[in-house]
Amino acid sequence: MYVADSRTAPGTADGTAGHDTAPGRRVAVPGAVLALGAVSLITDVSSEMVSAVLPLYLVAGLGLSPLGFGLLDGVYNGVSALVRLIGGRLSDRRGGSHKTVAAVGYGLSAVCKPLLLVVHSVPLIGAVLAADRTGKGLRTAPRDAMISLACEPEDRGRAFGVHRAMDTAGALLGPLLAFVILRAAAEGYDAVFTASGCVAAMGLLVLVLFVPGRREKPARPPRTEARTPVRELLRRPGVRRLTGCAVLLGLTTVSDSFLYLTLQRRLDLSESWFPLLPLGTAATFLLLAVPLGAVADRFGRRRLFLCGHLALLGAYALLVAPLAGSAALACLVLALHGTFYAATDGVLAAATADAVPPAVRGSGLAVVQTGQAAARFVCSIGFGAAWTAWGDRAALGTAAGGLLVCATVSALLLHPSPTDAVPEPVR
Repeated sequence: MYVADSRTAPGTADGTAGHDTAPGRRVAVPGAVLALGAVSLITDVSSEMVSAVLPLYLVAGLGLSPLGFGLLDGVYNGVSALVRLIGGRLSDRRGGSHKTVAAVGYGLSAVCKPLLLVVHSVPLIGAVLAADRTGKGLRTAPRDAMISLACEPEDRGRAFGVHRAMDTAGALLGPLLAFVILRAAAEGYDAVFTASGCVAAMGLLVLVLFVPGRREKPARPPRTEARTPVRELLRRPGVRRLTGCAVLLGLTTVSDSFLYLTLQRRLDLSESWFPLLPLGTAATFLLLAVPLGAVADRFGRRRLFLCGHLALLGAYALLVAPLAGSAALACLVLALHGTFYAATDGVLAAATADAVPPAVRGSGLAVVQTGQAAARFVCSIGFGAAWTAWGDRAALGTAAGGLLVCATVSALLLHPSPTDAVPEPVR
C-alpha cells in the first residue's frame, strides 16, 4: 500500500503545514505533528487502561464465552468503521474542518470512559463501547489528514512514524497504570475506569489549546472534487488497491485481545499480570515506529506494509507451534506483534495520503481505514466463533493460513503503477 511519492510540496487545507518555516528550510517533523502526537499519547493512556483490563473483565468477571467476547471485541474494534467515512467527509467540507471534527471524536470517547462505572450488563457495556469507538471513528481520518497536510510528501512516513511512536508511548503507559491501579485499589476495575476518564479529558484539552487549526482561508476546491463520493475515490487505482489489500489483510488480523488471551493460556499467566502483556507490543512499536517510517520513505511503503504482516504471521506461528510456554516465547511473540504495528499502522496512512488529493484527504483516508476496520470486525466475530468451536490453537492456525494467502494476493495487487500517485499543488 505504498504509492510513489510526489516530489512537489503539499497544499494545506488546515494551515498546519510549515507556514513558520523559512523558504528552502525543510522541517521533517512540524510542530503540528508533535502536538497531535501529544494528544494521541494522552488519549492512548486512557484507552489502553481500559483495553488492558477489558478482556479479563468481560471473560473472567462477567463470564463471557469466547464467542460473546468476540462479538463485543468486534464492536469495540469495528464500530468505528461505520462512522469513519462520516468523519472524513465532514472534515473535508469548506476546505477542511479537521480539528473541529477530531475534537468531537475525542470528546465523545472521553465521555464514555466514566460510563463504564455504571453499566454492568453485556448489552449496556456493548452500547458504551460502540459510542466510544464512534468517537474514534470520527477523529481518526481528520487527525491523519492534518498530519499528512503538515509535512512534505517525501517525509510522510517519518512524520506518521513520529506520531505513532508518541501514540504508542501512551499505549505503553496505559497498561502499566492499569496494572498498578488494579493491584492497589479495592475496586480495581472501577478505579481504572475513573482514572481513564480523567486522562481522556486531559487529551481533549491539549487538542483544543495546542493543536493549530486553520490559520488562513484555504482556496476553495473545485466543486466536483469537493463532493467526491466514495465510489469516485475508489475509481482511483491507488485508493482501490490500498482498500482492497487493507480489507484482505484485515480479515485475517486477529485482535490484540484474542492474541493476549491466547498467550496468557500458553504461559498460564495470573490474571493480575495480564495487563502487562500489551507492554511488550507497545515497547517494540515505540522503538521501531520512527525508523521503520523512515525506511518506508526510502524502501517503499507498500513493501514495508507487506513485510509487517509477515511479522504478524511469525507471531501466529509461534503461538500455534507445540512449544513450551516460557518468558522467551512471550517476548518473541510480543516483539513480532509490535513490529507488525510499527511497519503497517502509520505506513498505511502515509501511503494513502499519496494517492488522494489534499482537498479530499480526510475522505480518502477514511475509505481505506473503513475497509480495514470493517474487515477486522468480521475477523473478531469469526475468530471468536472458531475458538468456541475448535479451540484457540486451531482457530489461530486457520487465521495464519488465511493471512499467508491474503498476503500473497496483496503482493500482486500492490504492484507499483504510475497512475497510483497524485500530484499536489506547490505551496
